[in-house]
Amino acid sequence: MSYEWLTFIWFVLLGILLTGYAILDGFDLGVGILHPFVAKNDHERRLVMNSIGPLWDGNEVWLVTFGGALFAAFPNAYATVFSSFYAAFHLLLMCLIGRAVSLEFRSKVHSARWRGIWDFSFFASSVTAAALLGIAGGNVIGGMAVGEKYFYHGNLLDQLYWYPLLVGALTVSLFALHGAIYLYLKTEDDLQARVRQRITPLFFAFATLYLLVTLATWWHVSHATDNLHRHPWLWIVPLLNVLAVLNIPRAMHLGKPGYAFFSSAMVILALATLFSVAIFPNFVISTIDPSYSITLDNARSSQQTLQTMLLIALIGMPCVLSYTVIIYWIFRGKVKLDPHSY
Repeated sequence: MSYEWLTFIWFVLLGILLTGYAILDGFDLGVGILHPFVAKNDHERRLVMNSIGPLWDGNEVWLVTFGGALFAAFPNAYATVFSSFYAAFHLLLMCLIGRAVSLEFRSKVHSARWRGIWDFSFFASSVTAAALLGIAGGNVIGGMAVGEKYFYHGNLLDQLYWYPLLVGALTVSLFALHGAIYLYLKTEDDLQARVRQRITPLFFAFATLYLLVTLATWWHVSHATDNLHRHPWLWIVPLLNVLAVLNIPRAMHLGKPGYAFFSSAMVILALATLFSVAIFPNFVISTIDPSYSITLDNARSSQQTLQTMLLIALIGMPCVLSYTVIIYWIFRGKVKLDPHSY
């Protein structure tokens, strides 16, 4: 297999890993965002947390795998991206730890104040993590101040301008909607009815931000549609994206929440695909000088390394997929509380 094909395959595999994380941990984060707004008592709060209890740690494996694969396949991209977002990734890591600790510690003490602290931690960590993921994506697609030797010349404040913040808001709204549909599938009675009431306003919030981000990207990110114009068949992706968005309220109206959840997952897949199309063949586009951009060619490992990694991936990824499917099958159905619940 040629070096160029190996490079492209690993770009696609990284996209699959990141998309898998966004779909799976996206509803985890969405559940955390909705936690204080749908649960009215301690029993319901426990139900909300336990809806993701058996799944959340496995979902985060996709992000860890993405980071490891990026480090091995495209070390220069890994070094630049992680050093550029050093403060943001530190905060993201704290949020992911905060969510885990909140889940594990909340029910250890039978105290309203104790549980209230961890409930707030669960909510705040989920919102912040979702926003940071969107802000990072907005900076990558919009371009960053990368100079010679892949050195980033900006700072955290430079990353918090209007466009990444708008993408961050879109990500929060999308994950909240994704999480609401998942909660509707997992809950019953009054809690389920309350969750259902949140889905429509969440959809309109997401749809509004989706339109704003689309217009902002068209105006602010001049290169975003270059690959679409070079390969017109790719226009099917934004078309399918719009259809998936519109199908969410349709599926809920038809009483098919599973179909709505599939549609919200497809929205995430389509947006991740559009993100990849917009930046290809780059990882980070330099706003200082295009020659300083981090591309697939100048970021990749050796051909032998990519070949060896591909063999490992062919063995490892089916194992990860099998584990994911088995866990979701075992814990299908409505969430119930038992002595081992959070």
